[in-house]
Amino acid sequence: MTLRLASTSALRATADKSLAQGRTRLIFVATWTAVFVAIVGGSSLLACPVCFGAEETSMIDGAKLGVFVMLAITLAVQGGFVGFFLYLRKRAKRIADIELDSEWSDLQRVSR
Repeated sequence: MTLRLASTSALRATADKSLAQGRTRLIFVATWTAVFVAIVGGSSLLACPVCFGAEETSMIDGAKLGVFVMLAITLAVQGGFVGFFLYLRKRAKRIADIELDSEWSDLQRVSR
């Protein structure tokens, strides 16, 4: 029994050590990736003319209009969900009131 417990604890210790090394490696890689992106990706040479200081062209106007259309569609869908849930709440309240009224009238008949 002690041999089994010893081997289990040894396996746990090995797994914990491996997990700690994996976390350390992940943090190291993530840090250096962030540093690399900050140094290399921050250059204005990588930006396209539409994104970086271009004149007001029809291409930029089209991109802005596209963003507004996507926002309008998203808000319309979310508004539909809100309206549907408000409808469900109102319907549930109406049904609860009807059930309460019928239960109250049943109680009134029994007590007479």
